[in-house]
Amino acid sequence: MVGRKRQKKRRLPSGMPKGIVLLATPEGWRHSVLTEEGEMLCGRLAEVPLDAGPAAARAAAEAMVAGLAHDFHQERVTVTWDPPREPGSWTAQVTLASPPPNTCD
Repeated sequence: MVGRKRQKKRRLPSGMPKGIVLLATPEGWRHSVLTEEGEMLCGRLAEVPLDAGPAAARAAAEAMVAGLAHDFHQERVTVTWDPPREPGSWTAQVTLASPPPNTCD
């Protein structure tokens, strides 16, 4: 009997993003993505340098969430940042982008 190589299956996010929490920490920029199903996907924005400003971190978080929505749900999203409530912390709402206008009649 010939054995098969066991392949690791990558777990896909099951939920559509609905919110982002972005935190500046001494170790780098951290994020939590909240989904419509109540899940949280947490991690570090590895591609953002430690000394990057909030605008760069927000742009990277937006790109990450847009990529998740597109790659796993085939949806376009819009990210709207809330006014900051405390230093080093930002929140945003993620909504479905309106579909492009139909150019074919």
